[in-house]
Amino acid sequence: MTFNVTGGEQGEWAVLQVSGELDLVTSPVLRQRVHDVVAEGHHCLVLDLSEVFFCDSSGVGVLIAARRLIRSCQGRLRLVLPARGAADGSHVNRVLGALGVRRLFDVYGDVDQALGDEGEPLSA
Repeated sequence: MTFNVTGGEQGEWAVLQVSGELDLVTSPVLRQRVHDVVAEGHHCLVLDLSEVFFCDSSGVGVLIAARRLIRSCQGRLRLVLPARGAADGSHVNRVLGALGVRRLFDVYGDVDQALGDEGEPLSA
Protein backbone atom coordinates (compact mmCIF):
# COMPACT_ATOMS: atom_id res chain seq x y z
CA MET A 1 0.00 0.00 0.00
CA THR A 2 1.94 2.97 -1.32
CA PHE A 3 0.94 6.43 -2.33
CA ASN A 4 3.17 8.93 -4.00
CA VAL A 5 2.65 12.38 -5.47
CA THR A 6 5.51 13.84 -7.44
CA GLY A 7 5.47 17.08 -9.33
CA GLY A 8 7.13 18.95 -12.10
CA GLU A 9 6.56 21.71 -14.59
CA GLN A 10 6.28 21.68 -18.36
CA GLY A 11 5.72 25.11 -19.80
CA GLU A 12 2.63 26.67 -18.27
CA TRP A 13 1.52 23.31 -16.88
CA ALA A 14 2.25 21.83 -13.46
CA VAL A 15 2.17 18.04 -13.52
CA LEU A 16 1.40 15.92 -10.47
CA GLN A 17 1.98 12.20 -10.88
CA VAL A 18 -0.08 10.16 -8.44
CA SER A 19 0.43 6.47 -7.79
CA GLY A 20 -1.00 3.88 -5.46
CA GLU A 21 -4.32 4.21 -3.64
CA LEU A 22 -6.35 7.40 -3.56
CA ASP A 23 -8.52 6.90 -0.48
CA LEU A 24 -9.55 8.38 2.85
CA VAL A 25 -6.00 8.14 4.21
CA THR A 26 -4.12 9.46 1.17
CA SER A 27 -6.60 11.97 -0.31
CA PRO A 28 -5.54 14.79 2.04
CA VAL A 29 -1.98 14.50 0.69
CA LEU A 30 -3.18 15.09 -2.87
CA ARG A 31 -5.51 17.87 -1.75
CA GLN A 32 -2.58 19.66 -0.09
CA ARG A 33 -0.30 19.21 -3.11
CA VAL A 34 -2.96 20.71 -5.39
CA HIS A 35 -3.37 23.66 -3.04
CA ASP A 36 0.41 24.11 -2.91
CA VAL A 37 0.67 24.12 -6.70
CA VAL A 38 -2.07 26.75 -6.99
CA ALA A 39 -0.50 28.83 -4.20
CA GLU A 40 2.75 28.79 -6.20
CA GLY A 41 0.86 30.48 -9.04
CA HIS A 42 0.18 27.50 -11.32
CA HIS A 43 -3.36 27.51 -12.64
CA CYS A 44 -2.89 24.89 -15.34
CA LEU A 45 -2.62 21.45 -13.77
CA VAL A 46 -2.29 17.92 -15.09
CA LEU A 47 -3.05 15.13 -12.64
CA ASP A 48 -1.48 11.92 -13.93
CA LEU A 49 -3.62 9.18 -12.38
CA SER A 50 -2.45 6.39 -14.67
CA GLU A 51 -0.67 4.62 -11.78
CA VAL A 52 -3.59 4.88 -9.31
CA PHE A 53 -4.99 1.39 -8.81
CA PHE A 54 -7.71 2.25 -6.27
CA CYS A 55 -9.87 5.32 -5.78
CA ASP A 56 -12.75 5.71 -3.33
CA SER A 57 -15.29 8.49 -2.88
CA SER A 58 -12.85 10.62 -0.86
CA GLY A 59 -10.44 10.48 -3.80
CA VAL A 60 -13.22 11.53 -6.16
CA GLY A 61 -14.04 14.36 -3.75
CA VAL A 62 -10.46 15.61 -3.99
CA LEU A 63 -10.62 15.54 -7.80
CA ILE A 64 -13.87 17.52 -7.79
CA ALA A 65 -12.44 20.00 -5.26
CA ALA A 66 -9.32 20.39 -7.42
CA ARG A 67 -11.52 21.11 -10.44
CA ARG A 68 -13.46 23.71 -8.47
CA LEU A 69 -10.26 25.37 -7.18
CA ILE A 70 -8.62 25.50 -10.61
CA ARG A 71 -11.79 26.86 -12.23
CA SER A 72 -12.03 29.58 -9.56
CA CYS A 73 -8.59 30.75 -10.75
CA GLN A 74 -9.69 30.63 -14.41
CA GLY A 75 -7.25 27.76 -14.85
CA ARG A 76 -7.39 24.38 -16.55
CA LEU A 77 -7.34 20.88 -15.06
CA ARG A 78 -6.61 17.78 -17.08
CA LEU A 79 -6.60 14.17 -15.89
CA VAL A 80 -4.44 11.43 -17.34
CA LEU A 81 -5.97 7.97 -17.29
CA PRO A 82 -4.75 4.92 -19.25
CA ALA A 83 -4.51 5.25 -23.01
CA ARG A 84 -7.84 3.60 -23.81
CA GLY A 85 -9.66 6.24 -21.77
CA ALA A 86 -13.28 5.58 -20.96
CA ALA A 87 -13.10 2.18 -22.64
CA ASP A 88 -10.24 1.14 -20.37
CA GLY A 89 -10.80 -0.93 -17.30
CA SER A 90 -8.90 1.45 -15.02
CA HIS A 91 -10.35 1.69 -11.54
CA VAL A 92 -10.42 5.51 -11.54
CA ASN A 93 -12.28 5.54 -14.85
CA ARG A 94 -14.85 3.06 -13.55
CA VAL A 95 -15.39 5.00 -10.32
CA LEU A 96 -15.75 8.36 -12.08
CA GLY A 97 -18.15 6.80 -14.57
CA ALA A 98 -20.21 5.00 -11.94
CA LEU A 99 -20.64 8.22 -9.97
CA GLY A 100 -21.58 10.14 -13.11
CA VAL A 101 -18.81 12.72 -12.76
CA ARG A 102 -16.35 11.65 -15.47
CA ARG A 103 -17.90 14.15 -17.89
CA LEU A 104 -16.75 16.97 -15.58
CA PHE A 105 -13.11 16.31 -16.46
CA ASP A 106 -10.93 16.62 -19.53
CA VAL A 107 -9.30 13.19 -19.68
CA TYR A 108 -6.25 12.30 -21.77
CA GLY A 109 -4.50 9.03 -22.50
CA ASP A 110 -1.03 10.16 -21.49
CA VAL A 111 0.86 13.18 -20.18
CA ASP A 112 2.13 14.22 -23.62
CA GLN A 113 -1.42 14.43 -24.95
CA ALA A 114 -2.55 16.36 -21.86
CA LEU A 115 0.25 18.89 -22.29
CA GLY A 116 -0.37 19.37 -26.00
CA ASP A 117 -2.74 22.02 -27.27
CA GLU A 118 -3.74 20.04 -30.33
CA GLY A 119 -5.04 16.95 -28.55
CA GLU A 120 -8.73 16.59 -27.79
CA PRO A 121 -9.84 14.97 -24.55
CA LEU A 122 -11.10 11.40 -24.69
CA SER A 123 -14.85 11.11 -24.71
CA ALA A 124 -16.66 10.08 -21.54
